[in-house]
Amino acid sequence: MSRTTRKKHLLAGLAAAGVLGVGLAAPAVAFAADGDTPTPGASTSAAEDGDRQQQRADRQAEFAEKLAQELGVDADKVTAALEKLREEHKPADRPARGDKGDAADRQAAMKERLAQAVEDGKLTQEQADAVTAAAEAGVLPGPGGRGGPAGR
Repeated sequence: MSRTTRKKHLLAGLAAAGVLGVGLAAPAVAFAADGDTPTPGASTSAAEDGDRQQQRADRQAEFAEKLAQELGVDADKVTAALEKLREEHKPADRPARGDKGDAADRQAAMKERLAQAVEDGKLTQEQADAVTAAAEAGVLPGPGGRGGPAGR
């Protein structure tokens, strides 16, 4: 086989792999984007929260309509299927929105998860202690730490 033909086959294979990768990644990214959004801080007004929720609902409806059109099915079926999947994949131990508990409860839950990880051999005790120290110092993003939804 000539060198030019091999280059063409290689480029065609790479292009096909790229298209396949985008085709698989796009729905996954869109589905992940539909996950729980961080709760607004205390300084956010109720009107802004309502606007965000409305914008999210609009994006979800638009996504469901486009997916339904692409699949050739009714948009209501797609919306119902997406809602069902969200409910099935919602972590059971995660508190409901707006019911975040206090910082002590979150910290106790984190320590329990770290202790379980140490027991399972996923972390060493030194690593768990480092994570706990980082959380207490406010280094970690998220509730209780700077940079996360509650650390704005």
